[in-house]
Formats: sequence, structure tokens, C-alpha cells
Amino acid sequence: MNKRVLLVNKFYYTRGGAEVVAINLQDLLSAHGYEVAVFTMDYQDTIRAPYVHTTPEVSFKTSSVKDKINFARRTLGGYKVVEDFKKVLNEFKPDVVHLHNIHSYISPVVGQIAHDYGSRVVWTLHDYKLLCPAYSCLNRGNVCERCFFNKGRILTQRCFKESMAASTLAWAEALKWNRIKLQKFTHAFICPSNFMREQMIKGGFNAHKLHVVNNFLDPIKHEELKDLPHNNKEDYYTYIGRLSSEKGVETLLKTAKNLPYKLKIAGGGPLKQHLISHYDLPNIEFLGRLDAVEVSHLLSHARLLIQPSECYENNPLSTIEALCAGVPVVGAQIGGIPELISPSNGLTFTWGDQIELERCINSVMSGSYSFNYDEIARDALNRFSGESHLGRLEKIYFD
Repeated sequence: MNKRVLLVNKFYYTRGGAEVVAINLQDLLSAHGYEVAVFTMDYQDTIRAPYVHTTPEVSFKTSSVKDKINFARRTLGGYKVVEDFKKVLNEFKPDVVHLHNIHSYISPVVGQIAHDYGSRVVWTLHDYKLLCPAYSCLNRGNVCERCFFNKGRILTQRCFKESMAASTLAWAEALKWNRIKLQKFTHAFICPSNFMREQMIKGGFNAHKLHVVNNFLDPIKHEELKDLPHNNKEDYYTYIGRLSSEKGVETLLKTAKNLPYKLKIAGGGPLKQHLISHYDLPNIEFLGRLDAVEVSHLLSHARLLIQPSECYENNPLSTIEALCAGVPVVGAQIGGIPELISPSNGLTFTWGDQIELERCINSVMSGSYSFNYDEIARDALNRFSGESHLGRLEKIYFD
């Protein structure tokens, strides 16, 4: 009988990087003969398929006291998630339960239940939630690690959504699902970057349970990108991602407005209107959200991608996709970004430093620093292939 893997993620639609990875993994495992099921929250955009099982939606963004109570109960491991998850376990009988983003809307209780059931529990860490109750290692826009060792800091700083109520619930969640408890029921944690692994060790997690496995490129997109021509570049560079302060996009725009090269910005987010109103210039074009085909087309003609983050990025898919398209990357020296960049495929700069960023952009766009686009694509397509990812994953699943 084929091995069975149950994937668990709180959302199951193309919402963000974690969801894209989980959806792509379902496709990858199924294509290689695994029986795969998904457990997620029932949400309006949830992908509907026979292999997708749900637990009721909860939300903190509501005026209903009852809804807020149900959200708090779910966060701590209640409100129907236990019975719904046990039902899936008994019906599907997974060999491996692979957790992704599960806090609040699903709850780590599912990992505990899966362990007690007898499944091997593997957990991919897409953010810093196990170290920082506010997920991001940011306190009002500044990098912060104080909660690594004292979760109560979130109460004094109110750094989760700048809300005392949200911060209090995140603190209670961190106490309930503490490091000791999480490690007892998790066989292996997958860190998509070495930086993530080092941070987890710094936060007291057992190094032997932490395995580095990079994210991978969607096999369909892999086929698209491997056939792209790499020498028909146009005279523009690009940013693809969320338009929010921690992504460093305003630092990029402040730099770009004084440069003679065309910058194309793809993505949406809370800063969208602010950025459009302040940087509506002839050399800056805002494209809005693009679908996968449009992103591939944008990359196929770009001379450069900028990854200007000012937060602890983990293993950004936008950088991986750019490299697989043969596009060099200028990336900030923060989080896991530098691990993806070498002199043969890009340049790095001190995060937040506009002078260094301008120098890097100028050196590539002016032609004084050149790259072999075909070589960038060939190396990246091999490094971030689904087959390469699956080979490393299977050792964690079954060794």
C-alpha cells in the first residue's frame, strides 16, 4: 500500500508563501505515488476537493463576543478541532502528518493528537511563531528577539497587531504550546533556511530535530521557466511581493526615484495606495497583483529582481522563482536571503542602506557587473527542483 501523508495548514488556497508551498507539496507527493489528504480551516476561498477535510472557520476580526470566544478556544486547542482531526486520522490513517502554519486557526493540538495516534509528525517552519508569539521578530518595525527567552515581553510591548487583546491571546498561546511540549510530539522540524535553524537553536530547540530543506519550485512553473529564453532582457528591474513596511519596498522606491532605470512593482498590500501616491513617477510602474503566468512573463524579461526586506525573511519564493528564470537578484543581508545569493547569481547590500542598494542596482543595470543568465537558471532549477526537495523530505519522513 502507498504511504499516506496528511498535510495540515490553517488556510488552503494561494494566500501566501506557506500556502503555496503546502499546495505544491500536495501535488508533488501525489505525482510520486503518495496518498495525500489535507486538513485545513473551512474558509470561503478554501480549495474544494475530495482529499480536503475541514474544521469550522474561526475569526478574531468580528464584533461578536461568541466568535471571539470560539477563536480563543481554537487557539488553545478547542472548538471542534480535536474531534474533526481525530475523525480524519481514523479515516485516512496517515503514516506522516506534515504540519505547516497551524497556530490560532487550527492549533498545535493536532500535532499532539497525531503523535499519540502513532503517526510521524513533521513540521515545516514558515515563520518564527515558535520563537516569537507575534510571528515576525518585529516590534513596531524594528527587528526584535526579546521574546525568544521571555514570552511575557509581548504583553509589555503589545507588539502583536499593537493590540493588548491580541498580544494577551498570543502570550497565552505561547505558554500553552511551549518549546518543551512542542518538541515532545514533533519528530522533526523542517527549516527552509540555515538562518531559521540557527534562530531555533538560539531559542533553545534541540539541534538534532532541526533539518534544513529549502522551499522548491512548483513543478508546473519549473517546466515553464526551464523553457524560457534568458537573453531577451528588457531595460527594467522588478520587485515582486507584498507592499508592506517590513519588506523594505519604500527603501527601494526612495532609491529608485533618482535612478534612470525602469522599476516594475508587482504585488499588493497595506502600503499600496501610500506608495502609489508618493512614487507615481515615469520610471516607476505599479502593476498590482499578478497571476503565475504574468509573473513568469515579468521575470522572463527583467534584468534584475530586488529583494529589499528589512525583516527576518526565511526562504523567499520570489527570489527562488527569479533565479530559476535566470534573473540575478540584489538582496538585503538579512534572514535567509544571503544564503540564496552568490557572486554568480546576484549581489547583497546592508538592509535599509539606500546608498549600497543604489550602487548594486547601478552596477547591474549599467552593465558594469554582468551575469550568465543561462547558468543562473540551470543551477537554480536543479537546486530548487521538486525531485531534489522530495529526496530530502523522504529521509526525514521515514529514516
